[in-house]
Amino acid sequence: MAKPVHSMIRVLDEARSLTYYRKAFGLEPADRIAFPDFALIYLRHPSSPFELELTVNAGRTEPYQLGDGYGHLAVVVDDLAAEHARFERENLGPGPLRELQHGGAVLARFFFATDPDGYKIEVIQKGGRFA
Repeated sequence: MAKPVHSMIRVLDEARSLTYYRKAFGLEPADRIAFPDFALIYLRHPSSPFELELTVNAGRTEPYQLGDGYGHLAVVVDDLAAEHARFERENLGPGPLRELQHGGAVLARFFFATDPDGYKIEVIQKGGRFA
């Protein structure tokens, strides 16, 4: 059986990305592997073994073009309203609070944030399918 272990994104500025993911989601470096022309930084939250792999290519000066295929990463939080307010206080640029309904019932409450490289992160209220 396959077990998901990480998702990878390319970032332009390692320090800026580390600061954002630490401040926004409490992710800390679990490992950093440097190669001559790139580095891999694995970020992890204490509550989960799943990692976000940041790839930093040496000498890259232009932002990456995300294209039209990328969707988003997602995290769950205990208190969506409090997390949204914290993102506002810390100037992390949260989008509006939203609600997704299906068959007249609320399926999910969430907002989107955008990291320094333009990647979208969905922040979802814990509960229901996201318990």
